[in-house]
Amino acid sequence: MKKNYFAVILLSLGFWSTAVFAQSRSEWLLEKNWKFTRTDEPEFTNVKYNDSKWQNVIVPHDWAIYGPFSANNDKQHVAISQDGQKEASEHAGRTGGLPFVGVGWYRNKFRVPGFNKGKKASIIFDGAMSNATVYLNGKKVGFWPYGYNTFHFDITEFLEPGEENILAVRLENFPESSRWYPGAGLYRNVHVVMTETAHIPVWGTQLTTPVIHKEFAKVNLKTKVITGAGNVAGFHLTTEIKDADGKVVASTKTLLNKYNEDTFNQELLVLNPQLWDTEHPVLYTAVSKLYEENELRDEYSTTFGIRSIEIIPNKGFFLNGKRTQFKGVCLHHDLGPLGAAVNDAAIRRQIRIMKDMGVNAIRTSHNMPAPEFVKACDEMGMMLMAETFDEWKAPKQKNGYHKYFEEWAEKDVVNLIHHYRNNPSVVMWCIGNEVPEQGMLGAAKTAKFLQDICFREDPTRFVTQGMDQPGSVINNNFAATMQVAGFNYRPFVYPEAYKKLPQQIILGTETASTISSRGIYKFPVIRRAMPIYEDLQVSSYDVEHCGWSDLPEDNFIQHDDLPYAIGEFVWTGFDYLGEPTPYYTNWPSHSSLFGIVDLAGIPKDRYYLYRSHWNTAANTLHILPSWNFRDRAGQTTPVFVYTNYPTAELFINGKSQGKKTKDTTFTVYNTGDKKSLEDFDRQKRYRLMWMDTKYKPGAVKVVAYDAKGNAVEEKEIHTAGKPHHLELKADRTQLTANGKDLSFVLVSVVDKDGNLCSEDTREISFKATGAGKFHAVANGNSASLESFQAPKMKAFSGQLTAIVKSEEKQGVVYFEASAKGLKSTVLKIEVK
Repeated sequence: MKKNYFAVILLSLGFWSTAVFAQSRSEWLLEKNWKFTRTDEPEFTNVKYNDSKWQNVIVPHDWAIYGPFSANNDKQHVAISQDGQKEASEHAGRTGGLPFVGVGWYRNKFRVPGFNKGKKASIIFDGAMSNATVYLNGKKVGFWPYGYNTFHFDITEFLEPGEENILAVRLENFPESSRWYPGAGLYRNVHVVMTETAHIPVWGTQLTTPVIHKEFAKVNLKTKVITGAGNVAGFHLTTEIKDADGKVVASTKTLLNKYNEDTFNQELLVLNPQLWDTEHPVLYTAVSKLYEENELRDEYSTTFGIRSIEIIPNKGFFLNGKRTQFKGVCLHHDLGPLGAAVNDAAIRRQIRIMKDMGVNAIRTSHNMPAPEFVKACDEMGMMLMAETFDEWKAPKQKNGYHKYFEEWAEKDVVNLIHHYRNNPSVVMWCIGNEVPEQGMLGAAKTAKFLQDICFREDPTRFVTQGMDQPGSVINNNFAATMQVAGFNYRPFVYPEAYKKLPQQIILGTETASTISSRGIYKFPVIRRAMPIYEDLQVSSYDVEHCGWSDLPEDNFIQHDDLPYAIGEFVWTGFDYLGEPTPYYTNWPSHSSLFGIVDLAGIPKDRYYLYRSHWNTAANTLHILPSWNFRDRAGQTTPVFVYTNYPTAELFINGKSQGKKTKDTTFTVYNTGDKKSLEDFDRQKRYRLMWMDTKYKPGAVKVVAYDAKGNAVEEKEIHTAGKPHHLELKADRTQLTANGKDLSFVLVSVVDKDGNLCSEDTREISFKATGAGKFHAVANGNSASLESFQAPKMKAFSGQLTAIVKSEEKQGVVYFEASAKGLKSTVLKIEVK
């Protein structure tokens, strides 16, 4: 449901943060006035219960992110069969080491202005983790178990007109219910919607663009209505389509009759349409007004894009008729130090960073996304694969979704699709991830059951799932059942899958699982699977991976050389809380190492490898490793260069180390054997590597050459001197005065010349005054147990990210970072 109404601040009520009003429809966000407790008593539902001693919180709220970390928080004694483990062992950090298990209660007192007899009201929870039981004025409204989905209830009969209403929500997370950090609490927004009796229900529109030409596009809009009357005579619907500037570009009026049942079917013509794509995400709005005779009963806005998607066997995926390779990443829902609590600024920062890397698609693994995430993708031009479940009927976790599948799977899929079937960014539904059913006799029927729901509710998008048992699914009809065969890892089976499956296209739904720690380099530089080091880190030379996975180029080469391979979704774009592979049992490791960007949102070296291959609109020239080693003088220290240029020459302290050129003679057909993999043959096609260079402190320079041999760009890095001061760089220096906007400040320890002191790990402290406050901090160290909320943290590889939050007042935030022995620095951030 998309709104385009005038927003006002209701200061007099004190309960609502914002509200939107039309003549006949009102919507509020329930953000403030929440009370929270981790205790659990039946009387918490009572209207007269005194909750004054409970904690005051603002929703979205993730109670578990505040910690403390502990090896005993959801310690799991398991064998992870997906990862090839045969015997059970203790996995202390598997779900992030944060205290998300248990019960939490929320209560809120609110009024609904204008609510009386003849009005209808609904409450919408964008996500509640998990097993939500909702009570209003002491009565049970409903239950929804799945923590990742949006759900809504009709609360008309529970509201007290003109009176204060008491909302109570009980949530419970069970142990061994997740394989990663799920978050806890009302971590997404809560809405209250009031309408007339005759109205358009939640997610009541379905908009498609079945015909698109340069000169015109046909827009089909199906609008469900609830009249509340015994007959439909006298009802009509007028719809206007407005462009991005608010100009009306099409309109129509339709009468409702008994043969329509409860749905209007309208077709509108938009002349000279502007298409939505990843470079030009043009949006339109359909404004529908429901009338009874001449009385306006409801007004409902649907934001959409005009775009076509098509998959052509043997040719690929086409967006608006243009072949488009998926250059995608998988993203978990947590926002690092912010936990699972939704924040629009943090989401948009993630998308900006990914787009700069060249990413054009995101898989929401392994869960249903937040509305703010989908809206941001619509507006910023990012395609989405919206995922549903990590489990079906067969369990991966003792208390996983398998407990709910039979009763709730269809309801959950329908909610997801109804919620997002008008969003142009969503191009594919994903019905499951690595489900154990892949190897079970007859389980293709379950896959078909879920896929058929998708086809029934939205026949315009593609359906896939992430399958990681190619030996089974290629031969047992499981993969053949899927509209799009999606494979997790094992790209070497793509040719076999193509030969045996009918679809004639292959999608890498999950790829690479290369592991690295930002700024950490291990020697010798050789390809390793599941390495274990005493410092619980892995190498940023980008040559280490999991036992079941591979390196970036092992996937690049498939999608570049095989015409039926339509792209990939890398595991993962950002590091996330939980799954500290390969350090399953090595506490305090408690967050992933898969990310191309670390938990603090700082790019690792691997970011520039992907950028050099994917972002064709920009030039990339990146040198690794950092040239700061205390004890490697005279030792072999390879230098890699990630660049889109074909050739480069390397200089160490002014002495040429020779030119290297990307070797395009290596293809998917003549690489892949053991020796080729060990010799980095595929890497030679995509990165430039000087394997025999010796370390000597000083300067490393690279000069890049174009295809004609012209020197076109150069870059130089230096061995850092003595740490001198802190350098601050904010992603945004102007915030909105709404109490929730964020600026992410990169804090770096540098020498007097500004060179990064990449081995420095000293503690840095923070202070913010004025129109904002310090909010959180992260350093990207997967083994750090320091609090995300304390205004201090140790640097990791010389850097960390501090987060500043705006207040609800205009002015300036003065953010100061200081550390012992260094010159402190102050940064100004405007709040408007």
